[in-house]
Amino acid sequence: MHDLAHFRNVAIIAHVDHGKTTLVDALLRQAGTFRANEHVAERVMDNMDLERERGITILAKNTAVRFGPTKINIVDTPGHADFGGEVERTLKMVDGVLLLVDASEGPLPQTRFVLRKALEANLTPIVVINKIDRPDARIPAVMNEVYDLFIELGASDEQIEFPVLYTNARAGTAQLSMEGPPGTDLRPLFEAMVQRLPPPQGDPGAPLQMLVTNLDYDDYVGRLAIGRVFNGTVRQGETVGLATAQGVRPVKVSLLYTYEGLKRVEVPQATAGDIIAVAGIEALSIGDTLTPLDRPAPLPRLQIDEPTIAVVFSVNNGPFAGKEGKYVTSRNLRDRLQKELLGNVSLRVEDTESPDQFKVVGRGELQISILIEMMRREGYELMVSKPQVVTREIDGKVHEPMEMLTLDVPAEFMGVISQALALRKGRMQEMKDMGSGRLRLEFSVPSRGLIGFRSEFLNNTRGQGIMNTLFGGWEPWTGHIPFRESGSMVSDRQGTTTPYALFHLQPRGSLFVGPGTEVYEGMIVGENSRDTDLNVNVTREKKLTNMRAAGKDENIRLSPPVPTNLETAIEFIREDELVEVTPKSIRLRKRVLPANQRSVRSAREDD
Repeated sequence: MHDLAHFRNVAIIAHVDHGKTTLVDALLRQAGTFRANEHVAERVMDNMDLERERGITILAKNTAVRFGPTKINIVDTPGHADFGGEVERTLKMVDGVLLLVDASEGPLPQTRFVLRKALEANLTPIVVINKIDRPDARIPAVMNEVYDLFIELGASDEQIEFPVLYTNARAGTAQLSMEGPPGTDLRPLFEAMVQRLPPPQGDPGAPLQMLVTNLDYDDYVGRLAIGRVFNGTVRQGETVGLATAQGVRPVKVSLLYTYEGLKRVEVPQATAGDIIAVAGIEALSIGDTLTPLDRPAPLPRLQIDEPTIAVVFSVNNGPFAGKEGKYVTSRNLRDRLQKELLGNVSLRVEDTESPDQFKVVGRGELQISILIEMMRREGYELMVSKPQVVTREIDGKVHEPMEMLTLDVPAEFMGVISQALALRKGRMQEMKDMGSGRLRLEFSVPSRGLIGFRSEFLNNTRGQGIMNTLFGGWEPWTGHIPFRESGSMVSDRQGTTTPYALFHLQPRGSLFVGPGTEVYEGMIVGENSRDTDLNVNVTREKKLTNMRAAGKDENIRLSPPVPTNLETAIEFIREDELVEVTPKSIRLRKRVLPANQRSVRSAREDD
């Protein structure tokens, strides 16, 4: 049996881009996880292609390091609010948290969210001020903001007596004070985790209780159930009970793993306090409990905050359907969404009146766009509708979700940003002068008011603004919010675009396609500068004759088409429009393709 005093279970939590994954890299290196001559990629915990491309953590991941006789299980968590479900279930596995705060930016919305969840779970915090080498670091002010945040969130007397360390995660150094000599390694952080975090509570001799908080898949052993053993001992090869929402059924523990560094190590048994992975159980979901079959004692199931944004996924029925994708039927779409539900507790999938359409409800546009991007890379074709907010009725009145929006902008853009948010029913809550000519603005905005706002915000601030959001509760419906002031340019026939046709359409608005692009009737090829839709012929060719013109032919010069990625496409579309997603293309189209079947409508109509 292992001594519980030699275990520490800790989650690293922070706002997005404050350095969680980089700190885990440094901890792994200094704990001797890698060989001296081993090449290690930067942000080694971000092992998904999408995570590396975007520079964000999407899925929570487990690792473990040794410091002397103590094994420290570490969970790297996402920092974006849309993946808050990953953080919430991760906190069920640990006894303490490392709260990482940027030395310049200070606590931001996701810092508040994850800290509130940690304090509610009565976890022991250690505060780490990271990026102390930044030239614009304002460490004393940030520390005051951290204390204010703890007090505001109702931290207990024990929790507010947290230790503080100052780190440069990229350089792999930590120090206990800014007054003394600079740190040389992360030993002070290792010592703080061992000395200040409590060992796990549990009884190895009690009946087994293991809560499944994550799922993984191995090509050789199949599905893996990952979680923490709260009580008892689990042994390889034994039959135990799996307590699900439907009841208890017998399952066999085929293989048992614990974590050492980045590897899973097979072990004959595991006891209370450790974080393990169990193979051999196929049909299970997050929130299930492994418990004795003869005297089951299931743990409470995970409670996750409700999702707020809904999007309809449907089968691609356009003229180009099936040409680029491998999975194109409604059965393929349903199976993939059901598979996603097994590991994503913050997502809901609901059936609609049509067998070809599925309503997907998530935390935000980013979470849903990440799911769509993963599906298209796997070979799926689908169509996506405009996001809608989920409403609920409270005391006989319709309530809608609100967002706490935090903006970090240069002072000269405050007027244009305030005006744009006023149109979207935003209310300013606070304004702080951050120095260096920058302001931090806090607004309360309806969730639907932020659909399409990110691209407008970046344009208005010339790319210099930073925008963060966090769910801020429910409020009565705030009324009509104007959406897009412009209409769409829609192709009126199928064919290939020509430079001649595009050149003459340029004065009408912005084009999304270049020459030589295959289009079909009903496909959106640009944004009209007026507020109504415009059917256009983008395949028109110049008439050639044998008559010589008196003057020179006009020179055709085309502006580059506006680049369209998944997020901007979802933000752009209106109620009567869809985004067609295939492994090779992202197209915008009308819901009804034939022009003679579409009603003429104004872009100013209520969305």
